[in-house]
Amino acid sequence: MKLTIISGRSGSGKTTALQAMEDQGYYCVDNLPVGMLPTLTSQLNDGEAPIERVAVGIDARNVPAQLQAFDRILDALHQQQIDTEIVYLDADDNTLLKRFSATRRRHPLGTGDRTLEDAIQHERVLLANIRQRADLVIDSSNYEVHSLRNQIRERVARRQSNLSLQLESFGFKNGLPNDADLVFDVRVLPNPHWDPALRPLTGMDQPIIDFLQQHQASHDMLDDISGFVQRWLPAFAHSDRSYVTVAIGCTGGRHRSVFIVEQLAKRLREQGITLQVRHREKH
Repeated sequence: MKLTIISGRSGSGKTTALQAMEDQGYYCVDNLPVGMLPTLTSQLNDGEAPIERVAVGIDARNVPAQLQAFDRILDALHQQQIDTEIVYLDADDNTLLKRFSATRRRHPLGTGDRTLEDAIQHERVLLANIRQRADLVIDSSNYEVHSLRNQIRERVARRQSNLSLQLESFGFKNGLPNDADLVFDVRVLPNPHWDPALRPLTGMDQPIIDFLQQHQASHDMLDDISGFVQRWLPAFAHSDRSYVTVAIGCTGGRHRSVFIVEQLAKRLREQGITLQVRHREKH
């Protein structure tokens, strides 16, 4: 059995993630008490036709004592030889505040005199041990619903290889991606932004590609990043890592970083490496 635990703070997209898993044929259960996980997997694994792919939503609505026992329960699943992975969704506090304000929904922990902001912070504490054990952390701050659903479907539900690699471009002016494992800074490359004719374009457009390819620094940077990633990916896989996100940033996240990500993806795919590409600022 393959068990995927979907967790994270309220408003981060857990429901969307579970729906995406269900669309891909997973047997899904939302808001399951943590203590019932071993019982659920045991029952679904019995019989003549055991269920092979299960996704379970675990959130802060659980009894706090059960959340604190998560590590012990996860170890019990491993003893049952259940192939388990944890996907944790989160977003920055301001994004969560805006989402709750827009939907006018009450936060699950917003009881008594606790404000929405207090509830969001309290939830972070309650779920800290689950986040720490997560195989994949997705920061949904810059995702809209369809992008998040595609991310879950392509990177989690349909994953073919043991290691899921994502290349992501971003702009430093909008902050580092919280879910990045490796970060490369390409702001030292010549910047097409200063050419008014190139400014509206992106690193996927041919004039930007031509501009950057005429500079040797672009080729050297691409060679170095490509060599590093190809050398160390096997080490990530051998250390039982299921997911790796390589983030490449420039100032605005639209020209140089996009160019390097696209060129790097092309090289890695030619080596037979399966990967996903995401351009954060494009979304």
